[in-house]
Amino acid sequence: MKSIWYIIVGTFLGVILYKSEAASWFRIYEMFQFDSFHMYGIIGSALAVGIVLVQWIKRSKVKSFFGEPINIQDKERSFARYIIGGTLFGLGWALAGACPGPMYILAGTGYWPMFIVLFGAVVGAFIYGILRNKLPH
Repeated sequence: MKSIWYIIVGTFLGVILYKSEAASWFRIYEMFQFDSFHMYGIIGSALAVGIVLVQWIKRSKVKSFFGEPINIQDKERSFARYIIGGTLFGLGWALAGACPGPMYILAGTGYWPMFIVLFGAVVGAFIYGILRNKLPH
């Protein structure tokens, strides 16, 4: 039963991202060329909403949709891991023309070259899983 809620929320998010053109490679290209505020507005508003909601969840001891307590652990402070990880993420995003969420949306809308990108993302995640214990975190 839990899985159906994930499918419903994921489908809703996919429709919203597709209709707002956040999954459009053209909008992503415009963003990396600093030609349009469209994507920065979407990302910035998502960041602001995320910060507010996470702080609200931490302070009010909200329970999950299924009645389980939500416990968000603090992360270690590290400059290098965020710079290196963010740079790799951004380079992959720029080369692929999509970040992880829109990759699935673009594949679902029939943009067949995105399946190559999805395959590369899955292989990359698999390799990271193998090398994780050897990497500096």
